[in-house]
Amino acid sequence: MDKIVDARGLVCPQPVIKTREAMKDMTEGTLTILVDNEIAVQNVMKLGNYSGFNPTSQKLSEAEYQVVFYMKKGAVTLQHNALEEECVPDSRKKGLVAVISSDQMGTGSEELGRILMKGFVYAMTQLEELPETILLYNGGARLSTMGSASLEDLKTLEAQGVEILTCGTCLNYYGLSEKLCVGTVTNMYEITEKMAGARLVIRP
Repeated sequence: MDKIVDARGLVCPQPVIKTREAMKDMTEGTLTILVDNEIAVQNVMKLGNYSGFNPTSQKLSEAEYQVVFYMKKGAVTLQHNALEEECVPDSRKKGLVAVISSDQMGTGSEELGRILMKGFVYAMTQLEELPETILLYNGGARLSTMGSASLEDLKTLEAQGVEILTCGTCLNYYGLSEKLCVGTVTNMYEITEKMAGARLVIRP
């Protein structure tokens, strides 16, 4: 049985409480939670991860986000923990910028490199402190476009407030200008500005 929880307009911890209430009546199916801010996304995602539902999140519009729990029969656990309903602060680390210049990680096998890059982007979704910004340029621009294996993970990061910027010149060079699916287009000036102002830059 699938269910939708509309938690838009509610302040923390109400989105988490409403989600927990909906979970009580479910044994399997998809639970979709609608919220209107990035902090609510982070808190509901925390509940989903704690419960073992491998949640995903997506930004639908400027003030509308959705989190989806994939609940399997026999896997629903509702162990009470006060931390689940606690309003956590913004998970983004101020000044942490991830710079990705390729759709592959490392040198050697291209196939292995793509697998590693997919793993790296997924690993960012699991960090206690999320990056503030992700910069994608050169081959890295492919990651935010249609058909990318990392698209859902980037959407999950964006829904939690991570800024995702893809080089417009790179999109144009690879013929991907019309295929951007997450984040926004940027230019080399902004890329340089973000890197120069970062407290910490991470590169795969």
